[in-house]
Amino acid sequence: MRLLADIGGTNVRFALLPPDSLQPCDELNLQCADFRGLEEAVDHYLEQVGRPAISDAAMDVATAVTGDLVKLTNSPWAFSIDQSRRRLGLRRLLIINDFTALALSLPVLRPDEVKQIGRGESIDGTPIGLLGAGTGLGVSALIPNGKNWIPIQGEGGHVAFSPMNEIEDAVLQVLRGRFGHVSAERLLSGPGLVRIYRALCEIHHALPQTYTPEQVSLLGQTDQDPQCAQALHLFCGALGTAAANLVVTLGARAGVYVGGGIVPKLGEYFERSEFRQRFEHKGRFSTYVAQVPTYVIHAETPALRGLAMALAQADA
Repeated sequence: MRLLADIGGTNVRFALLPPDSLQPCDELNLQCADFRGLEEAVDHYLEQVGRPAISDAAMDVATAVTGDLVKLTNSPWAFSIDQSRRRLGLRRLLIINDFTALALSLPVLRPDEVKQIGRGESIDGTPIGLLGAGTGLGVSALIPNGKNWIPIQGEGGHVAFSPMNEIEDAVLQVLRGRFGHVSAERLLSGPGLVRIYRALCEIHHALPQTYTPEQVSLLGQTDQDPQCAQALHLFCGALGTAAANLVVTLGARAGVYVGGGIVPKLGEYFERSEFRQRFEHKGRFSTYVAQVPTYVIHAETPALRGLAMALAQADA
C-alpha cells in the first residue's frame, strides 16, 4: 500500500492507494491543530486503518516546495522531507504543492464533479488554469505535453492584488497601511474575506464584529450585514479578475477551474455573482477571455486523486 496526504493550513486528509490503482481508499480527514506535526498525524492515521505496510507516500503541502525543509505558510507545521521519510520507514516520500496535486486531478474529474459558470468552450492543446481560495489562495496550471500534462508549481496567490474600482482601491489602501505589500491572498482567502469585511467597516465607520470567514460568508449571502454583503460581493468580483489574469498570463484557453474551500460552498450565489462579469472585463482582451470557460470544482478530495497521478508519473 502507498500513503497519500493532502496537507492544508487547517486540515490534513489521508488515504491509502492500493498497488496498481489510481483510486484512493480509506480516506480520513483530521485537524492539523490536533497534532504537533506530520509524523504524529501519520502515525494516528495508520493506527486508525490497521497499520498496513507502507512503502511509498505522496503528500501535498500548502506552501512552496523549494528544498528539503518544508514550512507551511498558514500552519505551524514544518518538517524535513528526508528525516520524515526515514522516521516513517518509507522508501520514497514525494512532496508537491497542494495546488499542483489539485491540478493533476483535473483531467480525471467526472463531468458531474464540476459546474461551468457562464459561457465559453475549451480549446484542446492549450493550458488549463487553476485557482482556489481557502486558508490561502492557491494557483497552478497544467501545460499540455503531447498526451500528458506538466503541472506548474508556483505561488501565484502572492502576486500583488489588482483593484478594479474605487471601493477596491479604498480596501487596498487600508490593507496597505497594515501589510505594506498586499498580495491577492490577503483578500482572496478565508482570512482575506474577514480582512475585506473589517476594511469596509473602517471605510464606512461601522463597528466591526469578531466574525469568522464562515459567518461573513453566511451573513453576506443573506444580506443580514451590509459590510458582509459588500465584502462577499467584492471577493467574488476580485476572484474573477484574478482568474482572467491567469488566463492571459498562461494562454489558458482550455479553461480555468476554481477550487478551494470557499467558492464551492457558495452555490447559486457564486453563479449570480460578478465573478464571470469581472472575468470577461479585460479591456482589449475581453473577447479573448470571454471565449474561455470557467468551472467550479465540486469533487470530494480531488487532490488525493492528483497525488495518485503524481505517483504514477514518478513510476513511469
